[in-house]
Amino acid sequence: MNAPRQKERLVALIVLAVALFSPPLLLLVDNPSRTGLSWLPLYVFIAWAAVIALAAWLMEQHQEE
Repeated sequence: MNAPRQKERLVALIVLAVALFSPPLLLLVDNPSRTGLSWLPLYVFIAWAAVIALAAWLMEQHQEE
């Protein structure tokens, strides 16, 4: 992957992370289920893990070339 393309992908990843952790989206996920438990902790953990995994994958692609 060439350097300008990698920068574009990293900027896209930052935009995705900001969108995933924006307050309106977090408020949508924060609705309690029938059992009274909120899905927010699970959503935050999965979104965080996905952002970290995508960042690692993007940086690893750059190192191989």
